[in-house]
Amino acid sequence: MLPLAMDAIRALFVRVSSGSSELSGLSARLDKLCYHHGGASLPADKPHAFVYFITIRNASNRTVTLLGRKWVVMHADGTRLVIEGDKIVGETPRLAPGEQFSYNSYHVTGIDATAHGSFHGVDELGRKIHVILAPFELHIPRE
Repeated sequence: MLPLAMDAIRALFVRVSSGSSELSGLSARLDKLCYHHGGASLPADKPHAFVYFITIRNASNRTVTLLGRKWVVMHADGTRLVIEGDKIVGETPRLAPGEQFSYNSYHVTGIDATAHGSFHGVDELGRKIHVILAPFELHIPRE
């Protein structure tokens, strides 16, 4: 599966980040991606779980509060799953300059996919901001 160009990725997040701007110095990175197969807790049609660990770092000169996230999961068959909502793992992290927020969560799938993520919030002046996480591949190991 070919990764999308950054302009196309930004377009995926227009609705959530409408009226906001990318804040220079605010970054999001994938620290680790782990694969887990099966188990009674996963749906039969989506038996593959990918646990991801992410760090959002504020190297800007403004304090930011992250209010939510949006994920677009592009499946190998061309279907797209959009997940958006308030908070990040139940939290609204407030990051002063130099601080970071790390968390982990997961996506489940039945086929290979690419995950695109973004986080949105406000800076200390109430201006809307967002940060885009580089896409990462969800490749199901073949036995």
